Amino acid sequence: MKKKRKDIFVCGGLFAVAIIYTILVKYIDVQAIGPKDSLVGFATINKFIFNLTGVNMVWYSITDWLGFVPLIIAFIYAMIGLVQMIKRKNILKVDKEILGLGVFYIIVIGLYILFETYIINYRPTLMDGILEASYPSSHTLLSVCICGSSLMINKYLFKNKNFFKVENIISILSILVIVIGRFISGVHWFTDIIGAILISIALLKALNIYIKCINK
Repeated sequence: MKKKRKDIFVCGGLFAVAIIYTILVKYIDVQAIGPKDSLVGFATINKFIFNLTGVNMVWYSITDWLGFVPLIIAFIYAMIGLVQMIKRKNILKVDKEILGLGVFYIIVIGLYILFETYIINYRPTLMDGILEASYPSSHTLLSVCICGSSLMINKYLFKNKNFFKVENIISILSILVIVIGRFISGVHWFTDIIGAILISIALLKALNIYIKCINK
């Protein structure tokens, strides 16, 4: 129980950090440094880093295509859950890890829709002449959340150790390349990528607590 309370406390702290950071990005050092004089939080550091990296559309394209990897991984788990539901004829008899993962995905999608609606920052560059939402980096959020959650539950789901190892390697590489590539591409402000990482870590900690509870 002591360990559980500690985990919950840490999880709450991580969510608090993510929320406070998001508020700070919205209101601290806001300047019209974006395209079409769009307002950007933490403008000084964001402008400094953007001037160093510039825009690299090659890396943008690479990370755009790699963004399908987390979606494929999510599809694999969705199919596992669907097969289990059909075989067992009851959604409540699907493995609890898969059910939890389904709720986790819904929360991630909900956050994506929220930040597309309530815009914190716009991109530092126009995409096809359009000013798009940039906070948090959706590719970073999806890759860290989906691939990170995959690393958590694979050992509970797959008896084939080779498949388990291969998917883990793919997940780790996807996270690293997408996060670093998104930063290098310059299509997000630096603080947008950091925000996505902080939000992802908080969500993954919550999922970790759930997995620990159901596997005691």
